[in-house]
Amino acid sequence: MNYILNKENEIYYECGWSSDNALFLSVDGYRYVITDGRYTLDAKENADAEVVEARDLIKKAKELILKHKIKKLKIDPNNWSYKSYTELQKVVNLQNEENFSFKKRMIKTPKELEIIKTAVKEGAAAFDEFAKVIKEGIDEFELSFRFKEKLTQRGRRALSFEPIVAINENAAKPHATVTEKKLKKGDLLLLDAGIKYKRYCSDRTRTIYVGNDISMSKKQKFPKEIQKVYDVVLKAQETAIKAIKVGIKAKELDKIARDIIEKAGYGKYFVHSLGHGVGLDIHEWPFINSKNETILKEGMVFTIEPGIYIPGKFGIRIEDMVAIDYNGKCEVL
Repeated sequence: MNYILNKENEIYYECGWSSDNALFLSVDGYRYVITDGRYTLDAKENADAEVVEARDLIKKAKELILKHKIKKLKIDPNNWSYKSYTELQKVVNLQNEENFSFKKRMIKTPKELEIIKTAVKEGAAAFDEFAKVIKEGIDEFELSFRFKEKLTQRGRRALSFEPIVAINENAAKPHATVTEKKLKKGDLLLLDAGIKYKRYCSDRTRTIYVGNDISMSKKQKFPKEIQKVYDVVLKAQETAIKAIKVGIKAKELDKIARDIIEKAGYGKYFVHSLGHGVGLDIHEWPFINSKNETILKEGMVFTIEPGIYIPGKFGIRIEDMVAIDYNGKCEVL
């Protein structure tokens, strides 16, 4: 199969190395990484491909395509600028396949599963460490700073994404940004974050009660109104997880959780999909939503994260990553 890639994680998946200025070209069994002089030495030390140095990456790719007399080349049109796409088109018949790399990466190998498990384990440990430094009187900016210190081990590892730290009504925004709102006893605190291990991501959300004992357990005790909603979200998550098996469609899983929330009267407040795949990218295939016909299979890794968001009051989301192992069993990571 002849194809060309230009995204960092796509390139890394193919050859174990990437940079912010590189192309990966696979033609007639030859594998090339094309990059500029800033990265050549590093690429030669780490890439499982022939490294070609060039200042104009597209020009060099065209030269290699002509050298190998390639007639057809697979490409994901979503990832390329119009200029680069049309330049390549001058020398080869481009065969469009959207999400080409995501499809390849949807089934994780046993080695990938072990790496992801480590990322999840270390990310969860950081949540527990953060629980020890949560203090009343500090605002969301300071909470986020302290959270990132624990997640990154003071800069020793990377974040999967910018963490979400939201108090009370700010948590009603699924992708809330931090504010100067200060934490006090009795508040609800939503935390969504993940870390990378060997470039693979983790992703986790907990909604916790700020009391005398702060815990990242999914068993939380809130005031009555909030507890009612929290219990609905937890039931939706746990029921969906129990339903995961080889052969079920992604949209069927979404429906199981959504039906529970709708039956409880909160359907309009569940405003996003049930989950998404996780790997080298924080959002990958399969997407667990109401329209996705994808059949779940061994080796897939994804989140289960139902939520209810009541504007002006509070939001609740509970998220865990799960994997379908090669025995066909669902494992909460």
